[in-house]
Amino acid sequence: MSEQFAGIAIFVAAARASSFTAAAAQLGMTKSAVGKSIARLEDRLGVRLFHRTTRRITLTVDGAAYFASCAGALDAVVDAERALQSGRQQAVGRVRIDMPSAFGRAVVVPLLADLALLHPQLTFSLSFADHLVDPFDEGIDLLIRFGELGEPAGLVARRLGRQRQWLCAAPAYLARRGVPATIADLAAHDCVVGKRRHAVMKWSLQDGAGAALKVAPPPTHQVGDGDAVLALTLAGCGICQLPGFMVRAPLAAGTLVSVLDDAADAGIAIYALWPQTRHLLPKLRCVIDALEAQAALGAFN
Repeated sequence: MSEQFAGIAIFVAAARASSFTAAAAQLGMTKSAVGKSIARLEDRLGVRLFHRTTRRITLTVDGAAYFASCAGALDAVVDAERALQSGRQQAVGRVRIDMPSAFGRAVVVPLLADLALLHPQLTFSLSFADHLVDPFDEGIDLLIRFGELGEPAGLVARRLGRQRQWLCAAPAYLARRGVPATIADLAAHDCVVGKRRHAVMKWSLQDGAGAALKVAPPPTHQVGDGDAVLALTLAGCGICQLPGFMVRAPLAAGTLVSVLDDAADAGIAIYALWPQTRHLLPKLRCVIDALEAQAALGAFN
């Protein structure tokens, strides 16, 4: 079994380095030994894991799937050994976090930067997506997501805060097209609308009685990135709906003006999610504790 696991470790190192030579240098082995280990692993599995040329190696489809399964598991074993060897519950190892693009860059990344400085042995792999990915398939330790999630299968969900969503437009646009007085007036306006996986998103509003509404505004401009929605709106291309963290500064500066404030929704929830079957190592507990501490201070509202 030890040779089997050694072969997996060598495969992961080669895949990450995209080079048998670089992997050999990292592992203190010869290039020939790395190549032979990979060949034995391929024979045992019955598939080719790498495309080989004289200059480089690349993962095959089977190799990429095997790497996705092995890399996270191998890292978890290494992290567990480090935690035990240290004799202390230290934040040691790599945490893989996936988060919404605009919110992640503006709010979460600065927090993680401070955390990395406090814990030099804590490292991050960050990815940005606005749809819910499968953390088990993607090898993700922690997800940050907007919206009510229902009962996410196999995941622990912790609410961090709630962002009010504002309808906004540039003063120049409103001077040119007028200010909408009712929700129905939106039908006569240009709108900059978010898009997710080819579907145009509806806006979350509320009527005069406070009842929640889902409204499909005219999709004049359909944009799959929050920062781009903001840029088009600032340029005077139409009305948008964005969460408070994105429009707070432009509203204060007067470069955006809020409209239909009575119809603005009560806010969209923000959650941290992680696989409930995964042992909560100190590295992940450190990040979750930091998020919850910031949530208690209202940093996500």
